Amino acid sequence: MGSRIGVIGLGRIGAFHVDTLSTLDGVDGLVVTDERQEVTDSVARKSGAEAVSSAAELIASGVDGVVVAAATSAHAGLVLACVDAGVPVFCEKPIAFTAAESLAVVQRISGGSVPVQIGYNRRFDPAFVAAKAAVVSGELGRLHTVRSTTLDPAPPPMSYIATSGGIFRDCSVHDFDIVRWVVGHEVVEVYAAGSNQGDPEFSAVGDVDTATTTITFENGTLGVVSNTRYNGRGYDCRLEVHGSDDTVAAGWDQQVPVRNLDAGATFPDSTPHSFFMDRFESAYQAELSAFLRVVTGDIPSPCTARDALEVAWIAEAATLSLQQHRPVRIDEVRP
Repeated sequence: MGSRIGVIGLGRIGAFHVDTLSTLDGVDGLVVTDERQEVTDSVARKSGAEAVSSAAELIASGVDGVVVAAATSAHAGLVLACVDAGVPVFCEKPIAFTAAESLAVVQRISGGSVPVQIGYNRRFDPAFVAAKAAVVSGELGRLHTVRSTTLDPAPPPMSYIATSGGIFRDCSVHDFDIVRWVVGHEVVEVYAAGSNQGDPEFSAVGDVDTATTTITFENGTLGVVSNTRYNGRGYDCRLEVHGSDDTVAAGWDQQVPVRNLDAGATFPDSTPHSFFMDRFESAYQAELSAFLRVVTGDIPSPCTARDALEVAWIAEAATLSLQQHRPVRIDEVRP
């Protein structure tokens, strides 16, 4: 017997999750809703899901689990509504709009029995999983450097940028989460720099289109996170983990969007990745498959609300560092 899963929010990622869930074993029916009724009806017709008119109706409809893919500003309230109803919930990152709100959510649900999983999908990509395993095994030796890159081919609409919370809270958090997860230690300090050479609206809303964050971990490992909204060759997402004995990389496949200028080189030789949904299709499948196991109680949440809170502190520190042009320790922003 499979689980009946609800999806709240049917924008780009929500509709993508509906498509993914409809292909997974263990799903015995979908219930969907969006603030736009016409979108709800359209997705329901396409997927064969049941359409309901509100999030409250969906949560009360007898679903076994809920996927929250609504606007960021709605995440905290929807997560708490699901937990209060006793329904396991998967929430796209971030758990809330600010770190302070994230802390409030974590404090509310702490000690409870209803599982919450946050959508940091790179933890489920096979190459990133292998990088984590290499660190855990000790085969890399002493870790000294980790590099994570997320370069988007083009920026999202400015209406989204204006309410995103900035590049560190919206984009860099994926890198912050994966380096923290792979290294296995907490971040103690960040130093961030950013620039704008594209649409002037980035500056108008107090954001940057390109950023680099230098990270210091408690064990002495150094991290470098690079992000941009303008990478015309394609969607570039890579991880490098350097140790005293060995180095590993994830994301260096035949579709990595780089031109290799070494004489005689043929790598990479395939069409570059165009966006995150094609780059991480298998990771999204594995992530939601894991949530189905969380719903049935087979496994604990593989990415908890507290994990998301730690990432939020890093993003807060990076934002403050950019604004004040100085290194910022995590304990400066953490209450």
